[in-house]
Amino acid sequence: MKAVVIYASQTGFTKQYAQWICEESGAECVELKKASKIKLAEYDAVVFGGWFMAGGIKKIDWFKKKIPELSAAGKKLIVYAVGASPAEAPDAAESLKRNFTDDEWNAIKAFYCPGGLNYDKMGFGSKLTMKMLLRILSSKKDATKDDMRMVKMLSHSYDISDKKYANPIVAELKS
Repeated sequence: MKAVVIYASQTGFTKQYAQWICEESGAECVELKKASKIKLAEYDAVVFGGWFMAGGIKKIDWFKKKIPELSAAGKKLIVYAVGASPAEAPDAAESLKRNFTDDEWNAIKAFYCPGGLNYDKMGFGSKLTMKMLLRILSSKKDATKDDMRMVKMLSHSYDISDKKYANPIVAELKS
């Protein structure tokens, strides 16, 4: 099966997952900026990786425009989204689904991969968003244990990515 993994990464976590998927599956690895130069019709499977911000998968619109044509051509379509929450976060699956219409959701397989935060590599807008979120959470008068755990987690850079979270994506590619 000829496959390509196209990814958009801000701080490197999504890129790392793309590399792990390609290493294990033999797929071609292409940064989204260069994706316009390839012919998706030549691939049996197309994987798109993006990162979560405020529940939205960044750069997913590019891929969503391709879903109808690729799906009609019988291509295997996979999306993975990388976020700052642990893999067992209860809202990860729901956040993934909210990014797609029912028809799009039925045409793809979607996966969540935990990444982390790297404040040194974040753009200004992302840093500002994170700072505002931290301020809101830490100033809550009736903050819950979950709120306080999130404040602690988001107050510094961390990496919870792991190659094992790429394994289900690789298995889907190989099935």
